Amino acid sequence: MCFIKAAILAGTVAVFAATSAFAADVKIGFIVKQPEEPWFQDEWKFADEAAKEKGFTLVKIGAEDGEKLQSAIDNLGAQGAQGFIVCTPDVKLGPGIVAKAAANHLKVMTVDDRLANADGSPIEDVPHMGISATKIGEAVGQTIVDEIKKRGWDMKDVGAIRVSYDQLPTAVDRVDGALSVLKANGFPEANIFDAPQAKTDTEAALNASTVVLNKNAGIKKWVAVGLNDEAVLGAVRATESVGIPADSMIGVGIGGADSAINEFKKPSATGFFGTVIISPKRHGYETALNMYDWIANGKEPEKLILTAGQIALRDNYETVRKDLGIE
Repeated sequence: MCFIKAAILAGTVAVFAATSAFAADVKIGFIVKQPEEPWFQDEWKFADEAAKEKGFTLVKIGAEDGEKLQSAIDNLGAQGAQGFIVCTPDVKLGPGIVAKAAANHLKVMTVDDRLANADGSPIEDVPHMGISATKIGEAVGQTIVDEIKKRGWDMKDVGAIRVSYDQLPTAVDRVDGALSVLKANGFPEANIFDAPQAKTDTEAALNASTVVLNKNAGIKKWVAVGLNDEAVLGAVRATESVGIPADSMIGVGIGGADSAINEFKKPSATGFFGTVIISPKRHGYETALNMYDWIANGKEPEKLILTAGQIALRDNYETVRKDLGIE
C-alpha cells in the first residue's frame, strides 16, 4: 500500500514537473506601437502577471514603425517563441504581419487595433481583443452633453475640438461616436473644428488644438474629444495656454491612463472633466493567458472580444478603478 502511494505521489510530482518544464519553454512576445505610453506600460504589467502565474517567458518589444515590427517578429522566431500579441503601428501592415508570423511559425493575436486587409476590411482570421470604439465614443459624447446642460451653456456658443488621428480606424470610430451624440442633442456642426495630430500624444494634440483656438478666438467655451486621454489633455493644455479658464472647458478622454488620473489628483479642477476608463488588465493579462492557452492546450481564442469602459470623473475615479480591477 505504501509502495502504491509512493508511486502515485512520484507520478504526480513528475506530472507537475513536466507541466512546469513545459510552461518554462513557452515564450510569448508582446509587441506595442508606443511603449512609452502609460496604456501600453499597463498592458505589459498585467501580461507580466499572467507570465508569472503560468510560468512562461514574456518578451516585451516596442515597435514604432513597420520595419521595427518586422524585425521584432523575426527576432521572436529566432528566439524560439511560439506566438505573439501585437498592437501594430499601422493596421494596413496586416497582411505582412500575418505572412511574417507564418514564416516564423508563430501564432498571432492582436490587441487594441485590429489588422486590416489592403481594402481596409478587418482580417477576421486573427483573434483580436479590442474596444467597442463607437459605444465608448458615445459615452464620451453623452457625458459632455450632460455637463453642458448642467452648466447651462447654450450650444450655439460652444466650440468642439475634434482632436483627430484619422489614419487609425478606432480613432475615427471613437471621435465620430462622441460627436454623433453631440449633434443629436443639438450641437451645431459648424462649431466642430478638426485638429489633426501628427502623433497620438499630448504634445501633438496641444499643437493641433492651439491652431484651432487661435483661429476661433471669439469662442469662449469649449469641449474636446479625441482618441485617448493624451489627445484630450493636449486640447486642455491648449485652452490653458490661450487663457481660457478651466470652467469654460469640458474635455473627456478615453483610457483612464496615469496622465488622466494625475489630472484628477491636482488640487484644483482643470478642463479635463472625465475619462472613459478602459481596463488594461484584460488587454494585457487576458490576451497573454489566451495566447498561452492556445500554445499549451491548443485552445484558440475567440476571433473577436470587445471590452467596454466606464466613465470616471474627478470625484469617483478611485471607485471606478476598483470596480474594473485596476486597483
